[in-house]
Amino acid sequence: MTIAIRWFEDLAEAERWLVRPRQLPTEVPEPVRERIRDVFGEELSPLHVVERILQAVRERGDEALRQFTLAFDGCRLEELRVSEEEFALSRDSVSADVLEALRFARERIERFHRRTLRHSWIEFDREGALGQLIRPVECVGIYVPGGRAPLPSSLLMTAIPAQIAGVREIIVCTPPGRDGRVAPVILAAADLLGIRTVFKVGGAQAIAAMAFGTQTIPKVDIVAGPGNLFVVLAKRLVYGEVGIDQLPGPTETLLIADDSANPVLCAADLLAQAEHDPLASAILITTSRLVAERTVEELNRQLERLPRGDVARSSLEHNGAIVLVPDLERAFDLANRFAPEHLCLLVREPWRYIDRVRNAGGVFLGEASPEVIGDYTAGPSHVMPTGGTARFASPVTVDTFLKVTSLIAVAPGALELLGQPAMRLAYAEGLQAHASAIEHRLERLPPA
Repeated sequence: MTIAIRWFEDLAEAERWLVRPRQLPTEVPEPVRERIRDVFGEELSPLHVVERILQAVRERGDEALRQFTLAFDGCRLEELRVSEEEFALSRDSVSADVLEALRFARERIERFHRRTLRHSWIEFDREGALGQLIRPVECVGIYVPGGRAPLPSSLLMTAIPAQIAGVREIIVCTPPGRDGRVAPVILAAADLLGIRTVFKVGGAQAIAAMAFGTQTIPKVDIVAGPGNLFVVLAKRLVYGEVGIDQLPGPTETLLIADDSANPVLCAADLLAQAEHDPLASAILITTSRLVAERTVEELNRQLERLPRGDVARSSLEHNGAIVLVPDLERAFDLANRFAPEHLCLLVREPWRYIDRVRNAGGVFLGEASPEVIGDYTAGPSHVMPTGGTARFASPVTVDTFLKVTSLIAVAPGALELLGQPAMRLAYAEGLQAHASAIEHRLERLPPA
């Protein structure tokens, strides 16, 4: 069956579609709605479901976690924390090849993030001293998607920057399977990182547990990691109670291709993104009609071989697009308006165009740099801003887990210099006590 992907040649129409609001979905599939009715006894929107879960976990702690784990994950738990025995079993359940791949990815991710670590600084001059104390938060809670698609890579991409930042305590929440066990590959990744505090809790209830604390799960300072609609809504609602890394929505890739691009690779990159989720966005903007037409042919050919072909097809037909543009300048204009999570440059001399990129979570240069490498082994975190938030947000980095405290020390001889204009500004704002706090010092402190 030929794929029915959007095709734009009218640039105004393409721009309207690309800059449309990309909000979190408000509707969920009927099986999910049925489960909501079973659990709560009534029809509820995803937002109302999350509000109910947060309230229950805040009030009833572990009891509520066990209730929702039974209701949503289908397993009855006595112990929420993964035992040492389960860690030991996971070592025998993961192949040596996968363990070696996890180690390789860990080394690459660590090397990248060590280069980005900031340090405290103090600068002295005749007016005194100014500086910044750069300190990590004390405790971070990481959510790792599990179930049918466990994502150990997301644990590496989130926990390693926190470890490089110097976070003392890292805990992990991830949903169990129906057998009550966490996916062995996730435990193997946690073991590799030296993380031994893993809880068998998923969904919005996991976010609530880390944000509020329960009898078993400690309250954290920052909740990080990707998740489904209910997880993202929960992170949005607990922000302020705790910090969050970001609100990662459905994943996105935008390819910019010229007439040198290989349609086989264009189609492969689009499908790699589309197979994530029916809500994922995979978009090609190209100056070449021939590349566009052959990419569609390749999409149809490659779809037939994909185990998740139905998911990829739904994604491309509902959220994908091919846009024909007259030149690369217009392609970059549209890409910057869309502000994609991933921007892939399949063009001649891609380094020439770096200055044209204003809004993107990550940029992948050339046909040898597929976005998939960024998902696993490139080094930067694959948790990147989505939904157009790359206009103002950044990927998860070491900075995500650092706090900045300003240092101010005024030398006695500089108080007059700094104080007089400060008093004038205080009086201009009608804040006489502010001005008086300086005046009292000028009257009572000895000059330098």
